[in-house]
Amino acid sequence: MFRAMNQNSDEFAASSAESGSGVTAVTRALRVLEAFGVNDPQLSLAELSRRTGIHKTTVLRLARTLAADNYLVQKEDGNWRLGRAAGWLGACYQATFNVQEVVEPVLRELTIATGESASFYVREGQQRTCLVRVEGPQAIRHHVRIGAALPLDSGSPGRVILAFSGESGELYESIRRRGFHLSLGEREPEVSSVSAPVFGLHWRLLGSMCISGPTARLDEARLLDLAQTVVDAANRLSYAMAGSQRPPMAVEKPSTWHP
Repeated sequence: MFRAMNQNSDEFAASSAESGSGVTAVTRALRVLEAFGVNDPQLSLAELSRRTGIHKTTVLRLARTLAADNYLVQKEDGNWRLGRAAGWLGACYQATFNVQEVVEPVLRELTIATGESASFYVREGQQRTCLVRVEGPQAIRHHVRIGAALPLDSGSPGRVILAFSGESGELYESIRRRGFHLSLGEREPEVSSVSAPVFGLHWRLLGSMCISGPTARLDEARLLDLAQTVVDAANRLSYAMAGSQRPPMAVEKPSTWHP
């Protein structure tokens, strides 16, 4: 009888602990899943522990729980890989993905940070199309209509798309090295812009993000000051488009670009 009472007490304590730390347990499980990247077909328990900052015994318990529902699979050598349930979630995300809902908040943040209008361009044949745009707060600003088709070889957004599509030439090599491009009056007189590339899974180029405005306000020095802000926003959007929660600082572009 004493043993039964003791067992019931232990079960009650475990139940209370589980209910009190349920959110923490879910968060930790998600961190284990997010430890995997597109270049990580498998990870060891030690590496999962290092990437998540969670003790190995806890990671092992979480991994086994996730494996029970096919979110992880343990290989014969003891390493772990993502399971079919994780793949199904990814497929569902891609199937229900709404570009506007993901892009607009990042553009809005960029507009607030820079005080200028922000746009996202995608390639359509030999032109670039403004897919999403957030107008800046300035009374005098550069206007672009959503859906407008513009040349690829004029203006920083198009040049960035060409560069990261593999266009040859010193100009495009320079853009690839710097990770951004700025233009002053190239497409329209007295209009300046600075742009950075946006990628999806496996470094597939999706388009370019830019801020633009009058050259009187955005001279070369000002554009260079804002370039890193645009690059950081493009990195955040790249992770959002790929469905990842990893911080922008984790972005590691290939040392050699292969279109």
